[in-house]
Amino acid sequence: MATALTLRPDLQHIAAQIPAGTRVLDLGCAEGDLLAWLQAHKNVRGIGVDVDVNSIVACVEKGLNVIQADLETGLQSFEDGSFDYVVLSLTIQAMHNIELILQEMLRVGKVGLVTFPNFGFWENRWQILLGRMPVSETIPYEWYNTPNIHFCTVHDFARLLGKLGMQVEQQIVLHQGERVEFWPNLLGSLALVQFSPAQ
Repeated sequence: MATALTLRPDLQHIAAQIPAGTRVLDLGCAEGDLLAWLQAHKNVRGIGVDVDVNSIVACVEKGLNVIQADLETGLQSFEDGSFDYVVLSLTIQAMHNIELILQEMLRVGKVGLVTFPNFGFWENRWQILLGRMPVSETIPYEWYNTPNIHFCTVHDFARLLGKLGMQVEQQIVLHQGERVEFWPNLLGSLALVQFSPAQ
């Protein structure tokens, strides 16, 4: 089973937000490290979803419940309110229909948790000022081979949630695994946003 030390910093922060004994859907779960840790340490009941066959095999080898599916088509396999938390980590920037997946997350779950690279990070701005597309720790690809098709800032994401009738419950902005409290949209390279339907 995965331990706390094997989780990426963003996954550690996600794990900290999820209470014990809850129902969790992990979208784009990759090799299932987060779900494995949550099941081992917080007794969650979880299901992973990923499109990659190798990721599915890795999850099955960990004893996880996992489904192979393309998130772009929505979450029709799941009934309304099936989960307490729905997680989408470092995947949303590579999706075509972001509005659909956010709506689907709150259809099947009570709370959504999303992480994404913050394009407003000062190093990204500096590289654009120098005439180059940014390449960084959280955006490690060149412009010609990146799977990322949508870049946004912390502020952009909050505005989209508002447009969709959703609200930010909690926002954590990180750089190299450490929380950024001062000017997070400028000094943070990775954002974690917990959101729910607007009241």
